[in-house]
Amino acid sequence: MLAARFSLLHSDLNDFLFASVGDEQNGMPLNVISALTRLGIDPWEEAARLAALPKALAAETLAPMIARLPIARSLPLDDLAVSRRLVGLLPKHAQPAPPSREQTTAEKDKRYLGAVMLLACLALVAAVLTAIL
Repeated sequence: MLAARFSLLHSDLNDFLFASVGDEQNGMPLNVISALTRLGIDPWEEAARLAALPKALAAETLAPMIARLPIARSLPLDDLAVSRRLVGLLPKHAQPAPPSREQTTAEKDKRYLGAVMLLACLALVAAVLTAIL
């Protein structure tokens, strides 16, 4: 079974994430999930963030990212047209973004510290009880 961070937790974002941005210079189609990953952007977090914005603002936010991609385009203005088409595929009601790795790590650290403190307390209680008896 896949870890949660590798599963498709936000299936309502799939239409957007797997839509074609355009064709690369070599003729291969490039989808949003691959494009955002190449730009160093978490696709699910970005899709959720864009879905929470008004459509026009989301399209304006996405257009500069598309402009950075090595895709074939006839006009530079195509980037905004492509971003508008893609933003139209986002769900109307955005789901919150999945927790970032930093949050997940912080939660694990908190649980670990709690477990260590509990074990230390149990050891102290055992030592006191041993000394009394």
